[in-house]
Amino acid sequence: MTSDLGALAARYRERVRDELADRPPAADGLRTAVDARMRQLLRRDGVVLAASDAERLIAEVVDDAAGLGPLDRLMRDPSVTEVMVNGPGEVWVEREGLVGREEIAFRDPEHLRHVIARIVGSVGRRVDESSPMVDARLPDGSRVNVVLPPLALDGPLLTIRRFRAAGFSLDELVASGSLTPEHARLLRACVCGRLNLLISGGTGSGKTTLLNAVARNLGANERIVTVEDAAELRLDLPHVVRLESRPPNVEGRGEITLRALVRNALRMRPDRIVVGEVRGGEALDMLQAMNTGHDGSLTTVHASSPADAIRRVETMMLMAGLDLPHAVVREQVTAAIDVVVHVSRVAGGRRAVRAMAGRDRRSGEMRPLTDALSAALVEQRCS
Repeated sequence: MTSDLGALAARYRERVRDELADRPPAADGLRTAVDARMRQLLRRDGVVLAASDAERLIAEVVDDAAGLGPLDRLMRDPSVTEVMVNGPGEVWVEREGLVGREEIAFRDPEHLRHVIARIVGSVGRRVDESSPMVDARLPDGSRVNVVLPPLALDGPLLTIRRFRAAGFSLDELVASGSLTPEHARLLRACVCGRLNLLISGGTGSGKTTLLNAVARNLGANERIVTVEDAAELRLDLPHVVRLESRPPNVEGRGEITLRALVRNALRMRPDRIVVGEVRGGEALDMLQAMNTGHDGSLTTVHASSPADAIRRVETMMLMAGLDLPHAVVREQVTAAIDVVVHVSRVAGGRRAVRAMAGRDRRSGEMRPLTDALSAALVEQRCS
């Protein structure tokens, strides 16, 4: 019976897929429409199945035609924070910081390619052998990365990073053990004192989660402009303006870089600017904003320690192409960045704040952040 159901699913899958080829996977009412169409087809064709088998058949076709195929079950699971597809026969997920393999698979590489095409097509993107890498975002905010052969040697690769719709608060991070109460108190003091904050850490260490939690403490009467490569921040504030960069199209045109958006943000009368992550020359524009009246701005950077974060920012400023002397770059960084918060994974997959460092204005060095140093930095900003 299982093989019969598989053959039926394959037959109806193609029929429904052809009818709905141009509709994105999350279009309103699409799942309902596919479900109704399947029931109509089964009745019309006189297919007789046990009720449980009929529901399984319909669910499989609906997931494939209107969603993400075998991944739909994972995308409905709130405990899954990352989905990693290493070719059609290998699916891994992350739950609570730990990675494990799932007992699901795509039928073949073509099935996986079909799901990938639906994902990137829903946001007006295209991925094929001539352009085998792409970043995209699902309607629920999940971030998607795709790599196709010949770059991916063992079949199409698909990675989906999911984000909680509302984001975490500082209190929730304290309750989960990611922050201590002292960390939360110092972070709130930094925000209220309009200190410029840099959050550092490795991939998947929780930088964006912490940035979102910190940014939720910004003033309700402030105009906040967020700038991101992929919109991930969820700020429950009354006056937030969100900007998202745009990659070039298949002809190599139309790109809007993060640096261009940071520059444009300065023309939008922001009280604070929040950059999701600095990776290149936009670091120069971000730090210039911090040094020209946009105190209390926030951003993140990939780094292995607070000291490394500062060096990384200096290097990225040099990448801006203005041929600035290193001494000038260092002076800009020293004047702009008040506090560095470093996050990383700890045992068991949990993310946690490992260090908080503030700028000692007399020596210019980064020191462990204390109440006294925080107060001194706030006084320096306000003077």
